[in-house]
Amino acid sequence: MDLFAFFEAFKEVKQQEVLLMNIQQQFFPTEIFRAYDIRGKASLLSPKVILAIAKALAHQYQQFAQDQIVIGYDARLMSPIIADLLEKSFIQQGFKVENIGCCSTPQMYFIAKQQQGNGIMITASHNPKTDNGIKWVIKGEPPTPEMIQEVGQEALQHIHSVEDLTDLSIGHHLFKVNYLDQYQQAILADIKLSKPLKVVIDGLNGSAGQSSAEILKKLGCEVVAIRCDANGHFPDHAPDPSKSIHLTELRKQVCETHADLGIALDGDGDRVVLIDENAKIISADRLLALFAKLCLTDHPHKEIVYDVKCSVMVRQTIEALGGKAKMLRTGSSFLRKYLAQSKGQAVFGGEYAGHYVFNDGRGMGYDDGIYAALRVMEYLSQNDLTLSQILAAYPERCHTEDTYISTHNINPSVLLDDIETLSQKTSAEMSKIDGVRLDFDHGFGIIRASNTGEYFTVRFDADSPSSLNDIRNTFVTMLSDRYPKIAHDILNAQ
Repeated sequence: MDLFAFFEAFKEVKQQEVLLMNIQQQFFPTEIFRAYDIRGKASLLSPKVILAIAKALAHQYQQFAQDQIVIGYDARLMSPIIADLLEKSFIQQGFKVENIGCCSTPQMYFIAKQQQGNGIMITASHNPKTDNGIKWVIKGEPPTPEMIQEVGQEALQHIHSVEDLTDLSIGHHLFKVNYLDQYQQAILADIKLSKPLKVVIDGLNGSAGQSSAEILKKLGCEVVAIRCDANGHFPDHAPDPSKSIHLTELRKQVCETHADLGIALDGDGDRVVLIDENAKIISADRLLALFAKLCLTDHPHKEIVYDVKCSVMVRQTIEALGGKAKMLRTGSSFLRKYLAQSKGQAVFGGEYAGHYVFNDGRGMGYDDGIYAALRVMEYLSQNDLTLSQILAAYPERCHTEDTYISTHNINPSVLLDDIETLSQKTSAEMSKIDGVRLDFDHGFGIIRASNTGEYFTVRFDADSPSSLNDIRNTFVTMLSDRYPKIAHDILNAQ
């Protein structure tokens, strides 16, 4: 072969490789591999994709010399099928697998912790019913963002070597009583109510409602349960308690039944929102402040951890109680990892999104919505005060909810760099832990690129409506010239 023919042949091979990669990219959804977990439209999680992911996941566990795994799944329609595919693949690769059935993510964490600390949960958490996903722990800790991307890259290499299954039907959701009992008994041994309470619990048709309602009843509470049946059709709305509109029925029931409080859980039970006896939604900031008090009372001068979306009131409360305030980037996996590696110095951590992790010698060291609610109930039962009276020590802030704003095809890193530069002309203290957060004398504003979608997350918080508007307008002014659409969206954020 002459030199010209050699180079022509080489070029053809490279063209074929590029074509193959393009074909792979067309039907392999690389975008579902996020910073915290694997999550996206359920239609992207074909059996072939799931089996490719299973091979990559198994290899990751093997790199940590692990050969035993617990698998659980949520209420979503395809979750049992995905769990079954993972189970069969892991068995083929030499793993001992324990499929614990339909459960909450905290229940999966609990069962996994009793063994080697390895567990996989099939869930898309609070996302709409059209989504699904996978989260996992290795030796008790969540994977890093880099480890999640490694699974995605390896799964892409396996996509052509796995079997293409097409004869799958919707699986049955099985609640396995023995695993639920173990989890419930651990909580019942921890929580002690000084008096029974009346509580309304809204499971939002997720996988945690049924078990949580049973725990409340076993503690002697008078329980009004709504939407505690696991229903992957989610007939009313997505299982997201952070949206106030989703709590309308819960608030109504709290008022009509004169309950002491209301509890709303997300789709897989690791997040919680509480309602006081007046049916007022309790912000995460105020709950974090209360939890800081509970933990620092028994563990003075320890560290309390919170994410960048929490208000300055959280830090001020922690410091006023003699604790050490530590701010982290948003993400429950980062929160859990920090607490696990703190060697007992950090006794509690929470996020504005509603994840709360106790590391104070009680609890399990992971985010569990019903357990966090029970810690509030335990304290409430020990006092002759209502929940609203207890929380009066932590006044409500003027704030916007988490607001999702389209990127409008703007590169997030470019926009954030511009804000960093422009913010130097203000009097604000800047933090770049996660996005750009600007702290002013009377509040803060933050804009960050989402880890789960093509949008920015913005939030503003202040001690008065006028200060809130001032902070918001500072961001709008900085963005108006180069990013008018984003500035417009921020101006109209609620």
